[in-house]
Amino acid sequence: MHIDLKLKATDLAKALDRFWMLSGQKLDLVHREFDPAKGSPVFTVGGKYTTRGWTEWTEGFHYGSGFLQFDATGDTGEAERAQRLTRERMAPHVSHVGVHDHGFNNLSTYGNWLRLQRECRLPADHVDYCELALKISGAVQAARWSGIHGGGGFIYSFNGPHSLFVDTVRSCRILMVAHGLGHRLMGENDVAHSLLERALFHLEATAKYSIFYGEGRDSYDVPDSRGRTAHEAIFNPNDGRYRCPNSQQGFSGYTTWTRGLSWAMVGFAEELEFVATLSDAELAPFGGRAKWEALLLKAAKATCDWYIANTARDGIPYWDGGAPRLHLLGDWRAAPADPFNRHEPVDSSAAAIGAQGLLRLGRYLGPDSDGRAYWQAGLTTMRTLLGDAYLGIDPGHQGLLLHAVYHRPNGWDHIPPGQHVPCGEACMWGDYHLREAALYLGRIARGEKAPAFFGCLR
Repeated sequence: MHIDLKLKATDLAKALDRFWMLSGQKLDLVHREFDPAKGSPVFTVGGKYTTRGWTEWTEGFHYGSGFLQFDATGDTGEAERAQRLTRERMAPHVSHVGVHDHGFNNLSTYGNWLRLQRECRLPADHVDYCELALKISGAVQAARWSGIHGGGGFIYSFNGPHSLFVDTVRSCRILMVAHGLGHRLMGENDVAHSLLERALFHLEATAKYSIFYGEGRDSYDVPDSRGRTAHEAIFNPNDGRYRCPNSQQGFSGYTTWTRGLSWAMVGFAEELEFVATLSDAELAPFGGRAKWEALLLKAAKATCDWYIANTARDGIPYWDGGAPRLHLLGDWRAAPADPFNRHEPVDSSAAAIGAQGLLRLGRYLGPDSDGRAYWQAGLTTMRTLLGDAYLGIDPGHQGLLLHAVYHRPNGWDHIPPGQHVPCGEACMWGDYHLREAALYLGRIARGEKAPAFFGCLR
């Protein structure tokens, strides 16, 4: 991508104002037209949200968007609706033992709600309720545990105990929050398991087995592959030995599915922020602060560097860095992304998630170091996403962020008549994460406190 080093956050102020106006319209449209009896809205077909009964991992993004809209605009109607829907419909997600998505569903709803109460933006009359939900959610998520040969372990995906998903690097935030609330996971014979320990071990496993550093871990881990990300890492469930990289939604285990990359970008950057809030005494039993800061920073910088080097000129990635027909686009890195090309789709949802990772890493490192390049890369990507080419400006389209891709290998994405690849559609996680990035950027531009997933703690 071409990083605009002159762009300022304040330059996007008008675009952000328009974005939140459009966001509110989309929220009203979806709530008015979508039938929740059919399931959770996942992605649009012909501009209308539809469901996909794989797991209900997007429901928290649906209701959590209302909290973000209130945070950005003060729209109390959105806050009231988000609170009501969280109370009425999110409890099953708190105790859901079959998924790795707790940090998505429950931090987006109960976490945002608690944060807004802590900030005195909403009445503090549901603090205990939200705290209890987050404690239970963190413990339930931590119970999906597979040990690794030689020590450590990971939160396994819905595929089973053999499967480590890179996505879960962001979902493990729920363990951090539950730990911060003073909670533990109680196991057999009343053995207490540290939620901080399990979260840190999961981060270590992800950094080691899901991220490539050009250090020769296999025949394809060559120097110019630094930052390449595997969607899934496979382990022998009998003895915990690592077997191979794999992919569910990308092209292969040896190519980079860019939405998985973006989860790693923002996940590692956020955890750097969180670790900075922990005391040395809390980190000492697990190897100390220097160990974890070095591990997280290495993974965050590698993935963000890969994104910058392997994304179109305007900051929008194609759905997989090794997609089989990507070469037919010619020098696609030197041109703006083309959602309507004949060969491979872009994924704007990966850009929305990744942009926040770039911004957070840049701010963590600071403007006087290499943090400036990451920050400016995030701003460059956000400028593109806030433009007419990617926003759903059609008042009849329920989606906010267009040109997202869900599951290319399974063929789940809509290809409009006359087009050759999926385009023109939105997804619930893309809409939510663009709102999250816009809220983050807007607060910083106004000199306000930046929101964080651990902002719900005291």
